[in-house]
Amino acid sequence: MTSGSFSKVGVVGLGTMGAGIAEVLARGGLAVVGIEINADALARGRGHLESSTGRAVKRGRLTEDAQREILDRIALSTDFADLGDCDLVIEAVPERLDLKRTVFAELDRVCRADAVLATNTSSLSVTDIAVTTGRPDKIVGVHFFNPAPVMKLVEVIRTVRTEPQAAERVAALVQSLGKTPVSIGDRAGFVANRLLFGYLNQAAGMLESGHATRDDIDTAMTAGAGLPMGPFTLMDLIGLDTCLEVLEAIYAESRDRRHAPSPLLRELVTAGLLGRKTGRGFYDHANPAAPAADARAAAAPVVGVLGTGPLADAVAARADRAGAQVRTSADGLADCDLVVEAAQDAETGRALLAEATANLKDGTVLAVTSAAGQAVEHAVASGRPGDVVGLRLPEPDGDLAEIAATVATAPGTADRAAALLAALGLTTVRCRDRAGFIVDALRFPYLNDAAAMLGAGYAGPDAIDAAMTLGCGYPTGPIADLDRLGLDRAVGALRALHAETREPALAPTPLLVEHVTAGRPLR
Repeated sequence: MTSGSFSKVGVVGLGTMGAGIAEVLARGGLAVVGIEINADALARGRGHLESSTGRAVKRGRLTEDAQREILDRIALSTDFADLGDCDLVIEAVPERLDLKRTVFAELDRVCRADAVLATNTSSLSVTDIAVTTGRPDKIVGVHFFNPAPVMKLVEVIRTVRTEPQAAERVAALVQSLGKTPVSIGDRAGFVANRLLFGYLNQAAGMLESGHATRDDIDTAMTAGAGLPMGPFTLMDLIGLDTCLEVLEAIYAESRDRRHAPSPLLRELVTAGLLGRKTGRGFYDHANPAAPAADARAAAAPVVGVLGTGPLADAVAARADRAGAQVRTSADGLADCDLVVEAAQDAETGRALLAEATANLKDGTVLAVTSAAGQAVEHAVASGRPGDVVGLRLPEPDGDLAEIAATVATAPGTADRAAALLAALGLTTVRCRDRAGFIVDALRFPYLNDAAAMLGAGYAGPDAIDAAMTLGCGYPTGPIADLDRLGLDRAVGALRALHAETREPALAPTPLLVEHVTAGRPLR
């Protein structure tokens, strides 16, 4: 046999995902048998295959002859008996345990005793599927990501009953197809979805609580965290019903509140607002909103920078590049429009603010960055709480500025802060005065989940990083991101979030604390 010892592979279910898997297999030179429930579904499956390969031809990625060869390798049928001589069969039916068990019972009946059976489930327990068959030792999970012909990651899941050779053969096949296999154990959501959907669900809860708007959260995570799309854009693309199904499956196992589906998500699904496929979800795709007006001020402001260190240097450099006049001493702030407190610790920051306020003109905006939790304590200590906003630059040299109005911030102050920061070339978003603002409040719990996964021995650092870069399109993996951002920063942010919410999942995982204490990176 070829391609990881498999030469003929069956695919059951030819929706978008199943058809994509069949195409990948046929592109790899294997004979493929595609099975659907009836003639109409089979015709739709054929349409998926022809459309996908046709797009590749139009883009110059396939010749017409190569397209014909790929399609000729795929035999389509509604008869499960045609899978009888397959070496491997991959199930890709909808994400319902009862349906998958029914399919596997039929595969158990018609397939050879030595055939390996695989499920493309994205969140269900492979073990729950395997134990209902007469061959649990030959049941493997093989989770492709959509679109299968494009995405490089494939999670290969073994259960405690899976014989090692079966999982190894599937991983070898995946590699021979030009994909990157990540071999892991059977845990709901596996690596990528378990990490991704905790973050997506938290974003939905953040929106529901009124912490920030949909657009500001999406903008924050693209402009501030470097993600390819914001959480609400991504959920609409995935399908809100799929998001709900995945979260329910993970929560059933984890009982972690991070995976308990947001009531807002459930409400949208109940209303039939499922995202792009229905035209409306978190966004109205039929009537997209007009671009937001440019908030830039007409002229570069006079900016004061209080404090020393990398953040203070980055703010001063940003202001200088924008043509702003920069002041860096407490007694030289009289003409400042904006004063940024950028001390390296909260106590120093409060002291600098108290010293500076006596020299400021009316209407000067004070932006505080050193508050470990909420900015309101700094605002009160300044003596001018109405002029104070919290400011967070998630990446000091980046283009995003998060602005948090405290309960004591005067009306109009946050608007002035946004205009002044925009004049420095920064993209601004707003949120309430809560620990982590937007980016860190979403980013560090996700990174903590990854560290917990590593600490539990479920997957290694390379596998975890590959899952998120190759499976979700993230620019860097979470383990690499933790080392880049600094484990001490991660632990500090998580402790602030935990102190504010008392959510157990937001307490820094022991592995992070241990490495911070030892002064060692995760790798």
